[in-house]
Amino acid sequence: MLVIRRAGGLLAAALVLLLVCLLSVWLGAKPISPDVTWHALWQNDGSPEATIIQQYRVPRTLIGILAGIGLGVAGVLMQAMTRNPLADPGLLGVTLGASAAVVAAIAFAGVSALTGYVWFALAGAAAAAVLVYLLGRGGRSAAAADRMVLAGAAISAVLAAFVSAVLLQRPDVFLTFRYWDVGSIAGRDMAVVVQVAPFIVVGTVIALLLARPLNVLALGDETGRALGVATVRTRLWAAIAVTLLCGAATAAAGPIGFVGLIIAHSTRLLAGPDLRWSLPYAALLSPVLLLGADLVGRLIAAPSELAVGLVTALIGAPIFIAVCRRRRLAEL
Repeated sequence: MLVIRRAGGLLAAALVLLLVCLLSVWLGAKPISPDVTWHALWQNDGSPEATIIQQYRVPRTLIGILAGIGLGVAGVLMQAMTRNPLADPGLLGVTLGASAAVVAAIAFAGVSALTGYVWFALAGAAAAAVLVYLLGRGGRSAAAADRMVLAGAAISAVLAAFVSAVLLQRPDVFLTFRYWDVGSIAGRDMAVVVQVAPFIVVGTVIALLLARPLNVLALGDETGRALGVATVRTRLWAAIAVTLLCGAATAAAGPIGFVGLIIAHSTRLLAGPDLRWSLPYAALLSPVLLLGADLVGRLIAAPSELAVGLVTALIGAPIFIAVCRRRRLAEL
C-alpha cells in the first residue's frame, strides 16, 4: 500500500511539473493566447509570438528544469551524506564556490562562453566542498554536523567578500556578472541547455545509484561497513554528484539559494527517509519549485520581473528559521 501511495505521489508530481512547464511557456510580459502558444511550440511560422516562445520561453523553461533538478537532488544528497538537516549547497558554500570561480574566470581568464563557465563552476564547487569538509572534520575522523554548518558559513562569507572585491575593482566584470548574480533563468538560450544538460544527467544518475548505499550509511558507518558498504567510496561518489549537479546548475542560472533545503525537507515529508523514493521526488518537485518561483517573479512585478533567486530566498529563509527552531539548533 505504501509503495502504491508513493508511486501515485510521483505521478501527481510529474503532472504538476507538466502543468508548471506549460504555464512557464505560456505566461510572460507579452500576453499570448493558449492556442497560439501551443501552435508555436511545434511550428515556428516567423511570427513574433513564435519567436518569443521558441527562442526565449522554451529555453528558459528547460533551464529551470535542469537547474531545479541539480539543486534539489544535490540538497537531498548532501543531507543524506552529512546526516545534517541544515545541509544545502548554498548554506555549505558550494554554490558560492562555483560563483567565485565564475567571477575569477571572467575577471582574470577572460572567459565569456558558457563552456568555460561550466568548468570553472565545477572546479569552484568542488574546492568549496572539500574545504568545508576538511574544516568540519577539525582533526576528527568524520565531519561533525555543527562544524560543517559553521565552516560553510565562514567559507561563504570569504567567497562573498572575494566576489564583491573583484566586482568593485572591475566594473567591466560587474556588467557581465550582474544579470547572473541574483540567480535567474531568463535570457538563456538552447546553447546553455545543451552545455549543462550532460552534467545534470550524469550527476542525477550517480545520485540514484547511490540511494541504497546511502540508506545503509544512515544507520551509521560501522553498520554500513558491516553490511558491505564502502563508506569512503560512497561518500566520494556522492561528493562528485553534488559537485556536478550544483556546479552545472550554478553555471547555468547563477547562485540560487534554499532550493535544496526546501526540497530535502519536502520530500522527506512526502516520501520518508528512503532515498530510493525521495531522490525521484526531488527530481520532480525541485523544477516545480524553481519554475513556480520564476512564474511568481514574472507576475508580481509585471511588466518587469523579479529574479527567481530573490523569490526562492524569500520562501526559503523562513523555512530555514523554522527548521532551526524545530531541531533546536539555536547554538549553531
